Amino acid sequence: MAKTNTSEAIEALAAEIGENVYMDIAKWHLFLREAHLHTVVADRVYPMLADNSLEESKVVKILEDIPVKLGGRRDIPLADMIPTASQVNLMDILEEYQRKM
Repeated sequence: MAKTNTSEAIEALAAEIGENVYMDIAKWHLFLREAHLHTVVADRVYPMLADNSLEESKVVKILEDIPVKLGGRRDIPLADMIPTASQVNLMDILEEYQRKM
């Protein structure tokens, strides 16, 4: 049962991230949901939220460790593609989500 609750919690978090956090590509906002990266981010940050150990530096490290393939030839860290304003929004989402847990 806890597994189901955890899965549902991660899905809800992923939906929130996917709708509100974007990458900036040639001045286009590509939301993480559209890039199919929202679930990856949610899966990796959720343990911090569950442990009440959310830290911006850890979130940035997670984003740095998620490769985004460009043109099938090059991987760029997700952290390099999310503008500062969107990273701040991500932290706000995570902080609010952790408070509600």
